[in-house]
Amino acid sequence: MKNPEELKQIVREKYSEIVEKASSKKSCGCSCNSQNEDFTVFADDYTRLEGYLPDADLNLGCGIPTQFAQIKKGDTVVDLGSGAGNDCFVARALTGEKGRVIGLDFTEKMVERASLNANKLGYKNVEFKLGEIENMPIDDHTADVVVSNCVMNLVPSKEKAFQETYRILKPGGHFSISDIVLKGDLPEGLRNDAAMYAGCVSGAVDIQEYLSFIRKAGFKNVIVQREQENMLPEEICLKCFSREEWEEYKNSGSGIFSITVYGEK
Repeated sequence: MKNPEELKQIVREKYSEIVEKASSKKSCGCSCNSQNEDFTVFADDYTRLEGYLPDADLNLGCGIPTQFAQIKKGDTVVDLGSGAGNDCFVARALTGEKGRVIGLDFTEKMVERASLNANKLGYKNVEFKLGEIENMPIDDHTADVVVSNCVMNLVPSKEKAFQETYRILKPGGHFSISDIVLKGDLPEGLRNDAAMYAGCVSGAVDIQEYLSFIRKAGFKNVIVQREQENMLPEEICLKCFSREEWEEYKNSGSGIFSITVYGEK
């Protein structure tokens, strides 16, 4: 596996490419393979949610964290890895005009697209910042609620990411984060594939390790609000390893899961 900076560059380039292609081709999103084929196996349907904006939906998620986030009118909400703004605009519908929504993304083209979407809607209480989750350009005690959708698995230092999440939350605040985790081990071919890292798979860690990062950061009352197993399409996996290895993996008891997890400061 590559070093953290190389991994970040892979992700940055991949998601910049997604933005550039969004106007002419549906994005491949999480679980995308190296040929950019459309395998949105983790994405959920946002279309009936208040605040939904088609131009902001690039099919990059693995859940709908705002459904579980207990956002109230007037809250300040921070979305980590905000992409084109999909979850931010849904959060804005929940927090209302007196609330505030901040989207953070480390891909410049994503921030530009999200800001353009906000400007089109005339929203004055939604803003997008360029920055890394491991070192957020956000003040201490800013957020009542933090949400994130299929992003923490892309961050090389998940421990630092949750420490930063804790820092920006107000005392008594909470997060609701959707993400990809593992139960058991990934085959080596998947774990070492750069496209699988950018596609949210090979950067994922075991669910117990994931929850331990959250608790070590200081969060209390940590619960998994939603859990769903996801099977990658066979055609993707066979690009990474042999059919024999694929059959062995299917029968191993290991699995890739999308979860939504909650924690309080």
